[in-house]
Amino acid sequence: MDLSGNQLTGTIPSELGQLPNLVKLHLTDNDLEGTIPQELSSLSNLRGLQLSANQLTGTIPVELGELTDLEWLNLSDNQLTGTIPVELSSLANLVRLFLSENQLTGTIPSAFGQFPNLVTLRLWGSELEGTIPQELSRLTNLTLLYLQHNELTGTIPPQLGELSRLRRLSLSANDLTGELPAELGELTRLEFLFASRNQLSGEIPSALARLTKLQRISLYENQLSGSIPPWLGSLADLERVSLSDNQLTGTIPEELGNLANLRRLDLANNQLTGCIPQSLRDVPENAFDKLDLPFCGG
Repeated sequence: MDLSGNQLTGTIPSELGQLPNLVKLHLTDNDLEGTIPQELSSLSNLRGLQLSANQLTGTIPVELGELTDLEWLNLSDNQLTGTIPVELSSLANLVRLFLSENQLTGTIPSAFGQFPNLVTLRLWGSELEGTIPQELSRLTNLTLLYLQHNELTGTIPPQLGELSRLRRLSLSANDLTGELPAELGELTRLEFLFASRNQLSGEIPSALARLTKLQRISLYENQLSGSIPPWLGSLADLERVSLSDNQLTGTIPEELGNLANLRRLDLANNQLTGCIPQSLRDVPENAFDKLDLPFCGG
């Protein structure tokens, strides 16, 4: 049953739980309000439950953990409150879990490391706190991990480097501390690395030079020190590099001029010296006006 995008109003009828053969229930992008009926847990054949982009309130029913055939659960972009039920970890067939853009509190359940088939985990844009569970490293099929815009603390678990299929990692806009783990260099399929607007310190680890598929790296508004790594210029797929508002020192490496696909380079508000390599003059989005540095050779 797909009734998405129909401007439906009112509440979700609990009677839907009396349709035992229902395989998918998609009510995305409507104006539905009220709570998620716990009766939906009776839909034993349900594989897809998508209720995103509504005005649903209340908590996530723990009974949804009884939908053992469920492959896709999308409750994003609502006004859900409370904690994430640990019972959801019983959904062994889950491939995609979207709980983003709600008002969820509490911690990320460590039991979420038990999803053997999970490909996408989106928990961004809530009020989740606590540390990132190292148990997430057991999600061996995970390709997308979005945890940005929460209130997560502690360090980035080095165990995340075991997610060998990961393509996108977003941890921005939290309160993470410590250094970027060198183990992230093991994520050789990674295309996006976002960890901006945290309190990360230390140098950018040289192990990240192994991320040869990297297209975007965003580490702005941290407390990173040391120099801008010349090896960034060897990552041929790089399109966007955002390292502004840190404590980086030294000169801008000429090697960055080797990046033929570079579209954005933001190095502002650091402690850089020297001059801007001429090979970077034509980068479309560059923020060079904020560097107070001349171009090399005048």
